[in-house]
Amino acid sequence: MKLALVTSLSLLPIGLLLAYSLVRGKFRGKYLAESLITLPLVLPPTVLGYFLLVGMDSNSVAGKLFYTITGDNLAFSFSGLWFASIIYSLPFAVQPMLRALENISPELREAAWCSGLSRWKTFIKIELPLAWPGILTGLILSFCHTLGEFGVVLMIGGNIAGETRTLSIAIYDSVLAFDQQQAMQMSLILLAIAVITVTAIYRFNHRLMRV
Repeated sequence: MKLALVTSLSLLPIGLLLAYSLVRGKFRGKYLAESLITLPLVLPPTVLGYFLLVGMDSNSVAGKLFYTITGDNLAFSFSGLWFASIIYSLPFAVQPMLRALENISPELREAAWCSGLSRWKTFIKIELPLAWPGILTGLILSFCHTLGEFGVVLMIGGNIAGETRTLSIAIYDSVLAFDQQQAMQMSLILLAIAVITVTAIYRFNHRLMRV
């Protein structure tokens, strides 16, 4: 739960920045950037987790830099798990934000600029309020996806109790220990969270379309 909360909150500014850059920015390689952001959706989690694990190794640049600053290893730590969670949940946050920003008419922004608003104030006062349903959807989806992720979490975080063990890993452990009752209870919790979340998003979007 802690990992999902920290990851989804971290993805709020990161996802908004990336979505806004893709919608409003004009730069070469734009399609490549969007493809890379979407890649975790189609890449097998174990493959993504392996590459991230290699990148966090104590002999890698990132691993050495993190050890120099903190004195700890990046792999098999909560910090490493947090970073990996941001990567594999990135498309779940960015895509809804991207679509919400795309649906805002360019003429509306131009009218705001003609009225004397700066680009920053136009974003805060005009675009952000109009895009907030997509932003909220992105946050909820990234939270739920992080909560249930298994492959990348196991690869990066291992299974350290109180440090990197997540609910999905705990379910796996319970099945291996033949503790079906505990596995069922935890699975039902994840199922309930997923059903409630997806239903709430669909209901919210349908109500919004009727307004």
